[in-house]
Amino acid sequence: MIDALFGSKTRVKLLHLFLNNPERSFYVREITRKIDEQINSVRRELANMLTIGIIKTTENSSNNRLYYEVNQAYMHYKPLRQIFADSKLATAASTSGVNDWGKRLKPLGDIRVMLFSGSLVQGSTGEVDVLIAGSVNKSQVKKFMKQLEEEEGHTLNYTVMSYEDFYYRLSIKDRFVVTIIAGKHSVVADTEEILSKP
Repeated sequence: MIDALFGSKTRVKLLHLFLNNPERSFYVREITRKIDEQINSVRRELANMLTIGIIKTTENSSNNRLYYEVNQAYMHYKPLRQIFADSKLATAASTSGVNDWGKRLKPLGDIRVMLFSGSLVQGSTGEVDVLIAGSVNKSQVKKFMKQLEEEEGHTLNYTVMSYEDFYYRLSIKDRFVVTIIAGKHSVVADTEEILSKP
């Protein structure tokens, strides 16, 4: 049945989107914009992927939108994540359990947004490897980053800011934040779904 997952450019792009954002859900038009494919093709492939079981849907009653997200309980989720995930760290985390990142981030405080970029994401040319936004314990963040550096085998560039600062920078299209988001990156946390808003 896994063979049925592959077969079109649109499907591969969808797998790439969902498997790089396992904690995120997307609505159809948002998906169409993100992968730059025709809406009919996107709808057809989403229907195929739902039948197979690799994605699932949830309905948002406040805006009547149907949202799609990866089904982390799918039997082939882990190997597919290893194939499609851009972030080496995200790939490693998926092999040790679906909620691994949630457990690792909990001691750091109230993290609203966390992105991997730079050396942690294949094909990224960004100078920042990790961006964290929220109300965090700085000593715990330093400890966390040291662990990541040991896992990667090299020094990582990271930045920490309040969620309010991140939100403001995003709203005024601050060059620093926009450069990271416009480049290749992997979303580890986005509790307010600020990055999915048009």
